[in-house]
Amino acid sequence: MAKIRVSYEYSEAEDKSIRLGLFLIACGILSLFILGFCWLSPTLQSLQSKPANCTVVSVLRPEEMFECVFTCGADCKGTSLYPCLQIFVNNSESNSVALLHFDEQQLVLNPKCSYVPPCERDNQKNKDNVLLWEDYFTKEVSSQSFTCFFNQQRRPDDVLWQRSHDTSVLLHCVLWPMVSLLLGTLIVLLTVCARSLAVRAEALQKRKCSYEVCQDLSITTSDRRCNKPGDLLATNSDPELSSPSRTLPLFAVPVRRRDREH
Repeated sequence: MAKIRVSYEYSEAEDKSIRLGLFLIACGILSLFILGFCWLSPTLQSLQSKPANCTVVSVLRPEEMFECVFTCGADCKGTSLYPCLQIFVNNSESNSVALLHFDEQQLVLNPKCSYVPPCERDNQKNKDNVLLWEDYFTKEVSSQSFTCFFNQQRRPDDVLWQRSHDTSVLLHCVLWPMVSLLLGTLIVLLTVCARSLAVRAEALQKRKCSYEVCQDLSITTSDRRCNKPGDLLATNSDPELSSPSRTLPLFAVPVRRRDREH
């Protein structure tokens, strides 16, 4: 029996589906690497800091001024000054005095000060923002304990007022790339499986059709073989065909004996 040939080529819609799935897979892998380097690593470092109870020991404002960079437009930048605010607290985890910082970003930006205000062009506005935090910790938080975050391995002499990143950032860094990756994989697998099933159905249909055609041909051949001896028997049983006079010419003329003697 001849081999059944089926078409394995994808249609235009299936080709677009596969391309979309591959694009989603590539986007998921790329975003996972980008978010992992940009957000995941700082978030994991931030989550390593443990919560602790802190109480204010002293609030100082040295005379030293620090520079900050402000922006006033697309091509407009400048520098201004702000005073340094130092808030020392007692950490319950290490039972030692540490410098309080607003978050990890301000700790990296200025490790000597507890608070870095939003940079304004006017130096007086920067000073007023710092004075607000000084009054808050001097009058309202001075006699109360609050939750701070402490990392013994990285910075034992510093504590944080709040974390820059929490578990929601970690969730988003992992969730959306994995959703894109799984969705693209699912689209590709469904398209390939649908095409494979279509090819199998087409092969079964062609095999069924070829089997029916072969069966019809065999029936027709057997009928012909059975009809040939019957035709011959019918021909031999016909008395007109088997008669000797049937073999004579139609216009035969009898010859006289006299003509034969001459």
